[in-house]
Amino acid sequence: MPSPTSLTPTGQALADGIQQQLQTGDIEVPLLPEVANRVIALSQDAESEIADLAQLIQSDPSLAAHVMRIANSAAYTPNASLVSLQQAITRLGMNLICDIALAASLSTKMFKAPGFESHINDIWKHALATALWAKEIARACRLNVEATFLCGLLHSIGQPVTIQAACDGAKRANVELSEDDALALAEQLNIEVGSCVLKSWEMPMIICEALQYFNDYKTAPHALEQTMIVNASALFATHMLDSEQLPRTELIAKEVLADLNLYQDEVEMLLEKRDIVVSSMEAMAES
Repeated sequence: MPSPTSLTPTGQALADGIQQQLQTGDIEVPLLPEVANRVIALSQDAESEIADLAQLIQSDPSLAAHVMRIANSAAYTPNASLVSLQQAITRLGMNLICDIALAASLSTKMFKAPGFESHINDIWKHALATALWAKEIARACRLNVEATFLCGLLHSIGQPVTIQAACDGAKRANVELSEDDALALAEQLNIEVGSCVLKSWEMPMIICEALQYFNDYKTAPHALEQTMIVNASALFATHMLDSEQLPRTELIAKEVLADLNLYQDEVEMLLEKRDIVVSSMEAMAES
């Protein structure tokens, strides 16, 4: 994402207001879709079965249709031969179907920020790319990929919520929220606001730490590996979406990649997966 600019006096006043809301617990947190909450619970239950996940997704016809369309996309099933959720889960695996269902149920439609829809869409696009790269990096590092997708998807959840809160604050104060202020606020308050959101949603510790310690992963008390992976995957996402902002040579030189014991040739091999990530992202991002 682009580097934030300094806040104007209006932007600072809105930031102070959001900070006050955080302290009093008055900030508006979007509701976590019930189906997303249940998918997360199922994905963490070692005793859950294919039929359980299929039944859950089928309880929401729109989501079921969306999941089947993605599962049958060229990114996952080139011959588009899957005809049932049970078949899709058997072929692609419960973890992947959970990821697809989560990407489908968690979307920009959760946020209300008139005039800033395109910015929230860009934030969500980067988050989805981060989630997909997180799985690739975890595999390359031979690390546990459990929850990596969700860690990546939610690492910037505070940004759209901050923009929504800033829009609400600007409306109440009868002032105009500038684009620069909105983006700066989103960047500066992401961790504080995002931590509030994840706490409200009762997310697992590993996901909360991946966000809370994102900018200082070495201090993560429990989820060090996951936090490093999310930090690295966000860099890969930035490079993929805007190589001018983060050129290849600068990406390869990032300290977090060395901390993950990824050598240059391994990073180069990861970068060769770009088309796979793009294809998956396009399939999941379609409405």
